[in-house]
Amino acid sequence: MKTISEIIKEFESGAKDSRLLEIYMDMSKIGYQRTRYIEALLAYSDEFAGGDNEKEVELFSAPGRSEIGGNHTDHQHGNVLCASVNVDAIAVAGNVNPDRVRVLSKGYDVMSIGLDNLEKKPEEEGTTIALIKGVLFRMKEQGYAIGGFDAYITSDVLSGSGLSSSAAFETIIGTIVSGLYNEMKIDAVEIAKIGQYAENVYFGKPCGLMDQMACSVGSLCHIDFLNPEDPRIEKIDFDLSSVGYSLCITDTKGSHADLTPDYAAVPKEMKEVAACFNREVLRELPEEDFMREINTAREKCGDRAVLRAMHFYGENKRAVEEAEALKKGDFYEFLRIFRQSGDSSYKYLQNVYTNHDVGHQNVSVGIAVSEYVLKGRGIPRVHGGGFAGTMQAFVDDRAVSEYKTAMDGLYGEGSCMVYKIRRFGGIRVL
Repeated sequence: MKTISEIIKEFESGAKDSRLLEIYMDMSKIGYQRTRYIEALLAYSDEFAGGDNEKEVELFSAPGRSEIGGNHTDHQHGNVLCASVNVDAIAVAGNVNPDRVRVLSKGYDVMSIGLDNLEKKPEEEGTTIALIKGVLFRMKEQGYAIGGFDAYITSDVLSGSGLSSSAAFETIIGTIVSGLYNEMKIDAVEIAKIGQYAENVYFGKPCGLMDQMACSVGSLCHIDFLNPEDPRIEKIDFDLSSVGYSLCITDTKGSHADLTPDYAAVPKEMKEVAACFNREVLRELPEEDFMREINTAREKCGDRAVLRAMHFYGENKRAVEEAEALKKGDFYEFLRIFRQSGDSSYKYLQNVYTNHDVGHQNVSVGIAVSEYVLKGRGIPRVHGGGFAGTMQAFVDDRAVSEYKTAMDGLYGEGSCMVYKIRRFGGIRVL
């Protein structure tokens, strides 16, 4: 470990600029990141070191993620295509001690957790403490070394941004424990699984594994969840700038309040269709068997569940086709399939807006305006879980400025963000 003062001097002198460029992939952001890390180090010093900058610490980072293909397929053991992006949660961690974890997230109060008190408490569901405890409990249960530490965390992966702030947070906690107590030897896939456990069991939110996998593993990757205990992961080396396109994520300002039932209904209904055929998930059910007995599924599960199952079968194939197109360097074939994916989410999966509030369709309006503005110079679609929040678009670089202006005009300044695909998942920075 290095001291706080040593690390600050390295950032101030520019000695770590190459490391920052390696992580964030954008020279224009280096000054901002340099300042951000220094401010985090000083905040840690003030809160946990009594202003003593000679305390030793380590720095960790975990990125946000973007789902590229495979919309709502992971929980049915399907294929997904996802990417880590160049915004992240960073942590300054140190003060290793035997029995207590203290975490201060920027803008919040310090959370203190005794390592002898990691059992789940129902009243903590939906809280950050639940996520921390869930990660620590599962790591201990899986046989990894855990221990106490202090950590100051600040995140650019904003809650509700559609870039999975919770998965980035789970990954940063798991990466800290891996770095401080396990020599950074806990596999990224294992950290992702631990994060999913924390979110499912302790936080109380049903989710698949894709969010955590993208945040923990990093890069652009194709993941096949046929065996969810041992998913197949293939990183894909593809540079968007080489084809003159950017990935734009727009916050449409739709509220996520009261949407948990909408999210939960998607895997529930898909599994109900599978259960009609004595299967647990749709990946276990051949598509031809489903189509042959589609009326049985309609009678038992309803038409929306059947349409969502049809989305799964098509989307599971498309995620593989998208990955293959990118590996071959055929970006325009990828865009063609990407458009089909968005259309299927809209028509069959039906996750672009909630039917409990049809008067508010922020994402629907965003897609419509995007198509009007882009006129073939990009492809928009719903992003992630859907129903509210964000949409994404691959946009021709020559149209990015015009597109960002249109989206910011629709939803407010700064609503549309332009990202690069980051090559790292959860890492020790220094």
